[in-house]
Amino acid sequence: MIICSNLTKSYDHHAGGRKDVLKGVNLTVEHGDRFALLGRNGAGKSTLLKLIGGVEMPTSGKVIRKMSVSWPLGFSGGFQGSLTGYDNTRFISRIYQRDLAEVRAFVEDFTELGRQLKMPVKTYSSGMRARLAFALSLAIDFDCYLIDEVILVGDQNFQRKCHTELLEKRSDRTMVIASHSTEFIREFCNKSVIIHDGVAKIYDDVGYSVEEYTNL
Repeated sequence: MIICSNLTKSYDHHAGGRKDVLKGVNLTVEHGDRFALLGRNGAGKSTLLKLIGGVEMPTSGKVIRKMSVSWPLGFSGGFQGSLTGYDNTRFISRIYQRDLAEVRAFVEDFTELGRQLKMPVKTYSSGMRARLAFALSLAIDFDCYLIDEVILVGDQNFQRKCHTELLEKRSDRTMVIASHSTEFIREFCNKSVIIHDGVAKIYDDVGYSVEEYTNL
């Protein structure tokens, strides 16, 4: 499982002072859960995903991970912009000790970026970076996948690929999903949390939580 214990995250304002994005969040994600993160833009959904994935550190509190956890799918902050798509693929393969040829083949097929994989990532559009980040996330086998609206990236063909690879082939995996699509959440999630004013409220009834979220 993944345990978030009293997580607090604050950021400094440019004009001075601090903003508390998350205030003492307690959350337990168990094996096989598909946990939806609900909240308005800026509520802290992406921040919570980054804390769970270890991309950022909490101001206070802690995250206990008893399963392997992906970085947030679509998150491209870990890329080295001056390196090519292929170079970043090689780097990720070495970190996670995966066969480079297999990872490279998957990235080529999934991203459909072609020759662009030979170009520096800093020349990519945001959509291209998201494709590469998503492909590299799926090329590594994780127990839990963190998803931040990435299934809505790209054209319909790419969305179908995302759906097949993530929601069908990996249907037994744990997932934490930040999404504004209430239809998607109703269909695929079994638990949810609404983040509002930095406070997280947990729901076992996804349908009820969607109604509560809609009323915010």
